[in-house]
Amino acid sequence: MDLDAISQHFFGTTDIDTLDPDALEAGRERVSIAFGTEREPGRRFALWAVLRATGHAPAPHVAFKDSREIRAAEAYAAAIGYAERADD
Repeated sequence: MDLDAISQHFFGTTDIDTLDPDALEAGRERVSIAFGTEREPGRRFALWAVLRATGHAPAPHVAFKDSREIRAAEAYAAAIGYAERADD
């Protein structure tokens, strides 16, 4: 999935940083619903990554049942956390 397409579809913009708190929360809710109903693993992971980026993703072991997906989500979260710390 294309991140800009996800952002446009669920948040109405490709620049999430410009959203007011209510619009951001509404977009998060739409992503959460889509994540909960999506069955295709790649799309589920992309939606989870968007939730993670907006601070509202469930823990990997809660979000995924497949051990490979859990490890991938943990690795992604660790990499993002490392990048965030490096930016500080």
